[in-house]
Amino acid sequence: MRSPSELSLPREARVCLLANRRGRRSDVRRFFAVVSRLGDGVFWYALMGALIVFDGWHGLAAAAHLAATGAIALVLYKGLKRWTRRPRPFASDVRIQAWVAPLDEFSFPSGHTLHAVAFTVVALAHYPALAPLLLPFTACVATSRVVLGLHYPSDVLAATVIGVGLAALALWVVPGVSLFV
Repeated sequence: MRSPSELSLPREARVCLLANRRGRRSDVRRFFAVVSRLGDGVFWYALMGALIVFDGWHGLAAAAHLAATGAIALVLYKGLKRWTRRPRPFASDVRIQAWVAPLDEFSFPSGHTLHAVAFTVVALAHYPALAPLLLPFTACVATSRVVLGLHYPSDVLAATVIGVGLAALALWVVPGVSLFV
């Protein structure tokens, strides 16, 4: 049951608070902490390595495409964070717990989500069969950011849009690679 003070919060703050409360359960907190840690880069580096090992030169080309997309995503999200300087949810509301340490000070946009979405779209253009692995993982990365108290839903939504846009640009500049072939 929500308290009257919670009901007076803006919708996004309510969603953030409710999602963050799921982290009180240790199994939920552990799951999303592991997903978040994998989303720091470990999962994506392992994917790039696996593509090279299992698909040779085509895998190397796909991994290079992912790496270039990731580098641009890094510059883009760091610039946006410095420009917007939006405080993280746990810094703005004492009821929100940061279940893991943030990698930086600001909230907008979610770098984890931006990278996950951009990597997923580019990887799926090269290897559509990876969809059953990448789509749920990316959704869990995005969800983890709110549950862990590190991002507002709008940070994640904006990062999703930016990630799709960046991936579309990355696919546009590489001839012969498309989601729609």
